[in-house]
Amino acid sequence: MVWVFFFVLIISFLTFASDKDVVRIQGRVMEVDLGNRMMIVNEKTFIWDQNTKFYNEKCTPITVDRLRAKTWVYIEGVRDTFKKRVIAGKIYLLPKHISEKEKNLYCFFNETKSIED
Repeated sequence: MVWVFFFVLIISFLTFASDKDVVRIQGRVMEVDLGNRMMIVNEKTFIWDQNTKFYNEKCTPITVDRLRAKTWVYIEGVRDTFKKRVIAGKIYLLPKHISEKEKNLYCFFNETKSIED
């Protein structure tokens, strides 16, 4: 019985710890470096890799070359605390800043709980 309690406690701890590293943020792209697979949004560094998915505001896949400075994006990623950056899992190109009242119009805000970091 003690082992079951201990096991459940450890699993719960690991689950809560991983949620802390999840980043969901909407912001304006300040800089894009396609060669190094990185961009700066809201003064934070975001990188992407071969697993990162890129979408437009209608959740249709797009190519990375659509990213430009001064455009709006919504990013879902995981914090890399060692290198002080975020590894993006999904990047959505937005037409503008999406207000709280408009979030129900977009598929990615409906799938996840929006967290401003």
